[in-house]
Formats: sequence, C-alpha cells, structure tokens
Amino acid sequence: MKKLWIAFIFVVVVSFTVLGLIGREIYRQAPPIPRQVATPDGRIVIGEGEIQEGQSVWQALGGMELGSVWGHGSYTAPDWTADWLHREIVFVLEALAQKEFKNGYAALASDKQAVLKDRAEKMFRVNSYDFASGGLTIDPFRAQAFESNLAYYADVFSNGRAQFAIPAGALNDSLRLRKLASFFF
Repeated sequence: MKKLWIAFIFVVVVSFTVLGLIGREIYRQAPPIPRQVATPDGRIVIGEGEIQEGQSVWQALGGMELGSVWGHGSYTAPDWTADWLHREIVFVLEALAQKEFKNGYAALASDKQAVLKDRAEKMFRVNSYDFASGGLTIDPFRAQAFESNLAYYADVFSNGRAQFAIPAGALNDSLRLRKLASFFF
C-alpha cells in the first residue's frame, strides 16, 4: 500500500509541476492587451481599461454561452474575434476601393483587388504596439471599421439574433456595448 501512495504522490507532483510550467509559458507568450488604441494623429479609439472592462461585460452576459472569443467558449454563436476581424478587413477593403478607385471592392478587376489586399495585409500585420507606453496605433481606416463594427454588434446585442441565440435586449447600454466591442477588437 505504501508503494501505491508514493506512486500517487509522485504522479500528482509531476502533473502539477508540468501544468504550472505550461501555464507560466502560456501567460508569458500571451499577446499584450493595449492600454489604449489610437490613430496616428492621436484620436483615441479605445480608451485605457476599456478592453478589460469589455471582458467583464462579456462575462456578465454569460459570454461563454454566447459564442467564443479566441476559440474558447460555446459554439452556439460565432467566434466573435474571428467575426470582428473578418468584418474589419471587409470594411477596410471596401473603404480602400472607394478611396482609390471610386468603386466597390467586388466590382474591381482582380489585379486591383490584389493591390488592395496587399495594402490591407500590411495594415493588419505590421506590429504597431508600443511596449513602452502600452499603446496601439491603428490606421484611420481601421478606426472607421471599429465604429462600423460597434454599430453592428450594438444591433446584434440590443435587438437580438435568433441564429446566435441572443435575445433582444441582451445589452442596451451604449457604454457597455462600446466596451464589449473593445473586447472583441
């Protein structure tokens, strides 16, 4: 019996040591949460603390039952971060097409679409996070996309969506809706 207890204690100690080491590594490699998000001219898009407060709004809604964030949660509704990013990119491509070619993105020839895709890819992939200040600088097109997405999610959470199992009136407070959108961003 003594050997079984020793084996049990050994397995528990080793298991929790491995879990602790992996947990520390996950925490260490997690992407930073910006203190604020602004455009190059200094216009604040997301204020300090709004992302974390948005996470609290999400949790208060029972968010894990209303879809997933970064792939963690229910599959009743979409992964909101993936949905946000898709909507943001579509908005930016459309805005670039209107600015550059005075036409919708879908109506452009494939070579012009490729040019805009390349510009958008660079816009999204360049790391503009400042580790010293904790700020993130985004292109003005992305700031416009933020406002567009905010309007979309305000509609979803205020008026509800049966396909997402979100009832009407799930969230009506405009300040809390903005914080929720900041969290999705």
